[in-house]
Amino acid sequence: MRDVIHQFGVTMLAGFVLAVCPICCAAAAEEAQVVDGIAAIVNGDVITYSQVRALSAPRDKLLRQQFTGQELDKKLIELRQLAVKDLIDRRLVIQAFKKESYQIPDHIVDDRVHQIIRESFGGDRNTFIKTLEAQNYTLGEFKEKETERIMVQAMRSHNIKMNSIISPTKVEDYYRKHRNEFTSKEQIKLRMIMISGQKDTASAPAQKALAEEVLGKLAGGAEFDQTAQIYSEDSTRDNGGDWGWIERNTLAAPLEKFAFNMPVGRISNIIDYAGNYYILKVEDKRGGTTKSLAEARSDIEKKLIEEEAQGLQERWIASLRAKAYIKTF
Repeated sequence: MRDVIHQFGVTMLAGFVLAVCPICCAAAAEEAQVVDGIAAIVNGDVITYSQVRALSAPRDKLLRQQFTGQELDKKLIELRQLAVKDLIDRRLVIQAFKKESYQIPDHIVDDRVHQIIRESFGGDRNTFIKTLEAQNYTLGEFKEKETERIMVQAMRSHNIKMNSIISPTKVEDYYRKHRNEFTSKEQIKLRMIMISGQKDTASAPAQKALAEEVLGKLAGGAEFDQTAQIYSEDSTRDNGGDWGWIERNTLAAPLEKFAFNMPVGRISNIIDYAGNYYILKVEDKRGGTTKSLAEARSDIEKKLIEEEAQGLQERWIASLRAKAYIKTF
């Protein structure tokens, strides 16, 4: 256990949902309010509304930019409920750590603070201290927060024992059910000439003849982009009919069928669609390939290990909740 604590004490605890680093959450300072109260009690430990606001602040700000009215109210309620739950779970883990009488050596916390100063403040300790003061934190309070973060990560690692070997059967089953995850999107690099058919007027035969004339020029060796600049009538005319790289469901279905089935470098015949005449050229293709099971195996094993770890973690936290006195307000 001591080794576990040391290992996580000297590394960045990135991505840890329950931890709130005041240095990284400047928005939380903007949400500071004078009025406070009890949001929850966990085995006698109090979680305050200010703690909930601090954890919610970054996401709160984003939600206010995206939603309004009743939808915003609903999102904010859900956000704060999640924040309360996260803070309760974090407190339960810290209590479990203390119950076992484990200790975090001071030098581990100091190493973590030095790492933050080095990586986030370019080694400038004065700027770090001023940032803490601007957010109403003392260095001691910051160290206390970091100590708790290390406690939580260490306890999670210590209590989640799992087999890091995934059976070949599970890997093969996942591959079979999720082949789309290992298939790259099919794309083509397309150029197009569009000539309006105007079939409701007497000019329709002339337009069809023009399309045939254009196709003849291309067959005779004319450059597609230059020909498009002269004859095409769609929005890509000035760019030589260049649509760039496109995926399926970009074009109308009949045009897509032709485009994605054409060999690279081939120029299509005239495609009569929706009253207009189209000539397509596929300049390149990419994607549309599926990794073999052998190629995907390591990614699948990693994913399944992560899912198993998440499940074990959730069950462990649930067992802590089941034994605790928790009251929310």
